[in-house]
Amino acid sequence: MNIVLLGPPGAGKGTHADALTHALGILQVSTGDIIRAAIKNQTPRGLEFKKYAETGALVPDDLVHALVEDRLRQPDCQPGFLLDGFPRTVVQAEWLDRMLERYRRSLGHVLLIEVNDAMILERIVGRATDPVTGHIYHLKFDPPPTAEIAARVVVRKDDTAEVLITRLQEYHEKTAPLVPHYEQAGLLRRIDGLGTVEAVRARVLASVGVTPEPLIPNPQPPAPSPYS
Repeated sequence: MNIVLLGPPGAGKGTHADALTHALGILQVSTGDIIRAAIKNQTPRGLEFKKYAETGALVPDDLVHALVEDRLRQPDCQPGFLLDGFPRTVVQAEWLDRMLERYRRSLGHVLLIEVNDAMILERIVGRATDPVTGHIYHLKFDPPPTAEIAARVVVRKDDTAEVLITRLQEYHEKTAPLVPHYEQAGLLRRIDGLGTVEAVRARVLASVGVTPEPLIPNPQPPAPSPYS
């Protein structure tokens, strides 16, 4: 099964991508991870990306397309894939349709996790990471349990209202138009992203025909915060 996962920043795509790939036995393909790996490994395309990143110039679609195509052609993507972070525009979506058709493949579902801007802001602004354990807290919803931890947590520079509002504006301008594109193709599945992580997870899995396994209480330490 081949899936595209859409949603605004802070909608929980990373959390639910993990659940989907585990349940379906497919690979998560993150364009961000691909680009970082290409730069780290100093591949020819990675060096091109690095050049654009260092100058702050816009990366051409052709370069992104080539990297995505190379990754999706790898053997581990043949059973299926979940694309996270691509496509971001209608132009990229139209290219993806044509590329998959060349390889006699197609998308099975496009999942849209919907969360309103006000809730996104409330979720993201206030996140703080414990540099010792890596645990992500939320200063309002899931505060550090002790004064010692509270004193050492770090708030990311991009977890501010100003930065997030800019990211949301970019999402609405560039990525939101993908919704009618995939709706017309009959692929879009809208998922309510509000509620507990478990409730949203159940909706996400149900959208692709998977019944989530019942949660079994255990004495292990709590899972990382849903605000990651």
